[in-house]
Amino acid sequence: MPSTRRSKASAPAARRARKGPARRPRDAERSRSAILAAATAEFADKGLGGARVDEIARRAGVNKALLYHYFGSKQALFLAVLEAVYATIRGAEAELDLESVEPPEAMERLVDFTFRYFVEHPEFITLLNSENLHRARHLKRSKRVRALHHPLIGRIAELLQRGVAAGAFRAGVDPVQLYISIASLGYFYLSNAHTLGTVFGRNLRARAELEARRLHVQEFVRGYLRPEPGP
Repeated sequence: MPSTRRSKASAPAARRARKGPARRPRDAERSRSAILAAATAEFADKGLGGARVDEIARRAGVNKALLYHYFGSKQALFLAVLEAVYATIRGAEAELDLESVEPPEAMERLVDFTFRYFVEHPEFITLLNSENLHRARHLKRSKRVRALHHPLIGRIAELLQRGVAAGAFRAGVDPVQLYISIASLGYFYLSNAHTLGTVFGRNLRARAELEARRLHVQEFVRGYLRPEPGP
């Protein structure tokens, strides 16, 4: 009988022991995700200098000690946020399926996606603005960021090659320079929309203005890639 009682009493403990390890990783991942989301909002609102760890912890619903446990420091958390936002946009680009359509349509998809993504994710622009103020000091320590961008440049290079072979694009285009131009045509417009809008007396964030800008960027890139006329 005593052994039976011990066996019955230990059964719930055994079940908890079995369930415990399965719950903890989920809880840890949930906490890390909550901290990253809160930190993204805080850094986007106030920059690295103005953001406060106490406020990030409050937004995430965790204590500050747990935040430091997962990320180590405010600077390391900022880098984790930068890596996360880059991973998100690069992952979304990978789903564009550029390889399945003709080169002109594929390029249009890429240009449209880039512009719309910047419009819909203003935090991406403000976070990069903040890191540029620090001369990319944090990104230079990243072991992920360059690897995240290699596939993008490879896809653009392959797209350009297909376009040249089809007679749709001119030859000799640097894929890195092209992507920087595509990104900057939207990035500069949106990051400076308030000052430019004040100078020119236009609401550059209005829907009609954004659509006009998107079409302008498309035409700009299309014209740049157009093959030179033959002799």
